[in-house]
Amino acid sequence: MSVLSKLNRGETQIDFVGNRRRYFIISAVLIVISLAGLGVRQLNLGIEFVGGLAMQAPNPAGADVAEMRDALEDVGITDATIQVLDDGDSVRISTRELDPEVENAAVDAIAEVTGSDRTEISIQAVGPTFGALVLRRALIALGVFMGAVILFISWRLEFKMAVSGLAALFHDLIITVGVYALTGFPVTPATVVAILVVLGYSLYDSVVVFDKVEELVLRDEEEKSKTYSQIVNEAMNSVLARSLATSLTSLLPVGSILFVGSFLLGAPTLRDFALALFVGIAAGTYSSIFVASPLLALMKEDEVYWIERAERIRRRSKSGRG
Repeated sequence: MSVLSKLNRGETQIDFVGNRRRYFIISAVLIVISLAGLGVRQLNLGIEFVGGLAMQAPNPAGADVAEMRDALEDVGITDATIQVLDDGDSVRISTRELDPEVENAAVDAIAEVTGSDRTEISIQAVGPTFGALVLRRALIALGVFMGAVILFISWRLEFKMAVSGLAALFHDLIITVGVYALTGFPVTPATVVAILVVLGYSLYDSVVVFDKVEELVLRDEEEKSKTYSQIVNEAMNSVLARSLATSLTSLLPVGSILFVGSFLLGAPTLRDFALALFVGIAAGTYSSIFVASPLLALMKEDEVYWIERAERIRRRSKSGRG
């Protein structure tokens, strides 16, 4: 029988728990790289969080990024983020908060280099106080979500499953944030929304596995013929095809949005949303399979009940061979 057939039937025999050290090392390396990127490069927070100025103008002259950057540097703006939109038909410039004189000079420079009329340039200003409020509310939303996760899984399943699921969520969050730090992509409110969606997806995948573990524990309660690690492995192998299929069907449309919609068609708003979804779903798939469940098995195996049960199974197996 082929591997795909075994996968579809849930008949694979992958030792997820036995190979957990290898998976944890991979996760640790990814987390270290993400934290290092965050420490060195930091996040490129959008003006919605830190305050600033966003100017958008038509571009009939077809000016490129280099020309616009030179024009802005001539008026003293050296740290602007410049995006060419709609195949060069318009441009968007984001800067720090500017003095009125510098702002007027910047608008004049943009109008001149793009060949547009000054009145056609839209200006959006966000103060640092409002930006700090947005950032604080985003962090509160994240904290409320994490708290709800712990309460729900503890009530529906058990506390150690909640801890394992939360560890997987932090794993996904750190890696996603690290990718944003390393790539320099701006973090916008759309990014925060996408991250919350991703965390919900990762939680769903972990809960599916945990629920299967609970089912197999109850099924084996009478015979007590399996250790907790064996039960986790059986649960993982039985839901592996479902997890991979769900992830693949999610990654394909998100990948289309990211690579076709944002990079090829020049829609940066889609990029802010789709990058977090793509990286988060990929990381969530990995963490629900290779982090959450093996970590759960590691914690449960330290319980007296499961230690004694594993010992009885070992003695039974030994006497059977004898």
